[in-house]
Amino acid sequence: MTKRIALIPGDGIGIDVTAEATKVLNTLIASRGLPLKLLAFDWGAEKYLREGITLPEGALDMFRREFDAIFIGALGDPRIPSNQHAVDILLGIRFGLDLYVNQRPVELLDAKLCPLKDRTEKDINFVVFRENTEGAYVGMGGNFKRGTPDEIAVQEDINTRKGVERILVYAFEYARRHGLTKVCMSDKSNALPHGHGLWQRTFAKVRERYLEIESRHLYVDALAMQIVKNPGQFQVIVTCNMFGDIISDLGAQLQGGLGVAPSANLNPGRVSMFEPVHGSAPKYAGKNVANPLAAILTVGIMLEELGFPEESARIEKVVAEAIHEGITTPDLGGSLGTREVAEWICARL
Repeated sequence: MTKRIALIPGDGIGIDVTAEATKVLNTLIASRGLPLKLLAFDWGAEKYLREGITLPEGALDMFRREFDAIFIGALGDPRIPSNQHAVDILLGIRFGLDLYVNQRPVELLDAKLCPLKDRTEKDINFVVFRENTEGAYVGMGGNFKRGTPDEIAVQEDINTRKGVERILVYAFEYARRHGLTKVCMSDKSNALPHGHGLWQRTFAKVRERYLEIESRHLYVDALAMQIVKNPGQFQVIVTCNMFGDIISDLGAQLQGGLGVAPSANLNPGRVSMFEPVHGSAPKYAGKNVANPLAAILTVGIMLEELGFPEESARIEKVVAEAIHEGITTPDLGGSLGTREVAEWICARL
């Protein structure tokens, strides 16, 4: 059966790179006969400014009933200082569809992109799994005496046994499916004994089900140091929402920056959302300078999740070739524009 993909281009350079990633996907659909269909939605800053609509009523039910994946570009526009439209759309989809797995692969495709001395492609190849629906980002808290010298701000960090266990299980299952042998769980339970003590206790139980996998724990500060010191020791990292946000961006820098960092927001077996993780960079929008590789690699992750691993591997291979041959935008040392990079990749595919 044909699988349906909802396309939300976003704002700023999100529109630019999503257009090029879509060309890559359409090239594979045409050349490989993939049973996929894209349907575009104009949700973003322009629609919000024009109609006051962010995530339309009934959108989540529509996604559940009618779609297999959502491909979304970066959101954000200086004309909307609160970024309310971005919050409603992006977080609305993440929380509304219970996309509890944030998957951030960290793979160095060319040694010249790595800022670490003497590191090669074999040294940096791991994946970060971030719990995506709990933690400090759920928005629970408030302010007392706001705007006064006596102001008090409270931000709650929410951790549930269900939420912690399912992300840990997913990380171990991913390792098992992909023939990986190492899982590292990271928290800060020495300073956060209540919330992250739950992570410790749950990890102790879950790891017993996967005795063939070497499992270890690192406090998040030690993890950050070890990623820089010796990234080759890691295969799968799993952690909470906030720490996963930080660690995955650290990993992205090791692989060449956010311009080559794809991601997925998953609820296994259900409609999931795929996005490059860079921002909308409005000042560069429409100038044909944004790096499209993160968006193109995100298409690859989406194809793997939709059941097309061969096409996913082809995308990664061709992107690596583009980097090797200098077919890149200026941020990676090349001289081509957004469109020209994507055109080269489409031709090679």
